[in-house]
Amino acid sequence: MQPHLRRLLAFLATFAIFAACFAQPAMADDDRFSAGGYFRIAARPDFQGGKSQLGLWNISGRLLNETQWAALEMRLQLIKASPGTNEVWTSLHAKVEGGSAHAADLLNGSLGNFALTQLYVKAGNVLIQDVTWQVGTLDYYFGDLGLYDMKLAEIFYDTIGVSATWSNKYADVLIGIGDSGYLKKQHGYNTILTFGAATRIRPSDHVEFGLGAEFFYEPSVKGSENGPHQTKFDNNANVSYKNFILQDVVETFARQFGSQTSLVADEFPHPSEADAFSFKIVGYLGFGKLGPLKWNNLFLNFLRQHPESYTYETYNGTDYRIYIKEWTDERYQFNIGDEMNWEIVKNRFDLTLGALFGYHFDLDDDVSASERNRLIASVLARGQVYITPTVHILAETSYAHEHSLNGNLWRKSPRSIRQSSEGASDPLGLEYGDIDTRQTWQGKIGFVLNPGGTGIFARPSLRLLYGVQYSNAHDAFPNSNTESVDLTNEFFGQDTLSQLKERHWHHVISIEAEAWF
Repeated sequence: MQPHLRRLLAFLATFAIFAACFAQPAMADDDRFSAGGYFRIAARPDFQGGKSQLGLWNISGRLLNETQWAALEMRLQLIKASPGTNEVWTSLHAKVEGGSAHAADLLNGSLGNFALTQLYVKAGNVLIQDVTWQVGTLDYYFGDLGLYDMKLAEIFYDTIGVSATWSNKYADVLIGIGDSGYLKKQHGYNTILTFGAATRIRPSDHVEFGLGAEFFYEPSVKGSENGPHQTKFDNNANVSYKNFILQDVVETFARQFGSQTSLVADEFPHPSEADAFSFKIVGYLGFGKLGPLKWNNLFLNFLRQHPESYTYETYNGTDYRIYIKEWTDERYQFNIGDEMNWEIVKNRFDLTLGALFGYHFDLDDDVSASERNRLIASVLARGQVYITPTVHILAETSYAHEHSLNGNLWRKSPRSIRQSSEGASDPLGLEYGDIDTRQTWQGKIGFVLNPGGTGIFARPSLRLLYGVQYSNAHDAFPNSNTESVDLTNEFFGQDTLSQLKERHWHHVISIEAEAWF
């Protein structure tokens, strides 16, 4: 067993023993330890070389596009307050989750794909009444765009530190501070100070709204290779952002020295220190309980992504580290999503409508087609008919539109690999394919068994579904189909080009289960 698996199992065992020891004095109806969670698992036969997903990602809705998932969240109440009092209380929380299950995906349930994603302590009425302190992981979000499985209005996901939340009947106010360096920079850790705040206002039972923001500051550290730096070249080097994308920065610089490799290493610029800054602003509006409208959730965010640290290039057998802070610090996103839940015919038919829009732009990059420069838009509708309280028919349809702002990003044919057009095109590969817009339609229909009764989001849910997708892009789903157009491609014989087939339609059948517990 690998060391990280042993550590994870050891933690779970320790937590369970710890909980049992503390819970033992409690009465049977007053347990201190509780656990809940979520899982989804599916068998999806696919006869088109696919990997058990109808499409590429959740812009077309989470249904049939998501993978396996399981989560277990545990809570241990260390000190309990009497109901209706302002006594001090404390609880310990931990969450383990991951995306794999035995015989259901490529990882076959490997525990290496699970992680301890949340670990924190909460304490209430300490120093200040009606204030809850949280120390550890600080993840906070206003809600979930359920049809897309997205948390657009979320802050402190990367952060470990301390937060304080003041709450009453009409409002919550949260402030927090911590460090986001380990999750944002992984093995290249450097301190990223994080400050943030959020508030949720509830003026009535029919409406609520919220606003939040977080700010990330990464100071330069003299002598630290993981601190923010930029490798700067003078004008004579003729090195630009385009060379960074093409990964030929060192080769371009080396042209000044001909074949004198030693001079390249001696003259290659040293990195310059530079602080790094990023931010995220989120908003939320919820309203409902108005006739047939159960509830409407609107989420949005505007963010500047944190810059990357460095990349490597190899030239004539020598590795060069290139610092890229100033080439990656102008990446922005604006995303907004809405979900509206309707009860059309009471206990007979519910309808949920969703919409998603995103504008992603990179002010440093005006030469390459990538997901950093794009527009995305999606509309989705899911209806559920209740034949009986437990037997339902589900139908869903969605349309997704993606547009690349810097040229061709997708292929409409297997023959269009690395084709380019005028404008931002480049024969060396700054574009990929021959279309700058991908349009995808999906339809899903089937039977649902809900032991818990009616409701589109009622769980547990057992489903037998058929899904179909059409995309103007070729092979727009995870697959193992060969991409080679070489004449020696053994899967197509000698006349490879004439035998390659375009695949725009995709079909799957899904037998799946999903539950919260």
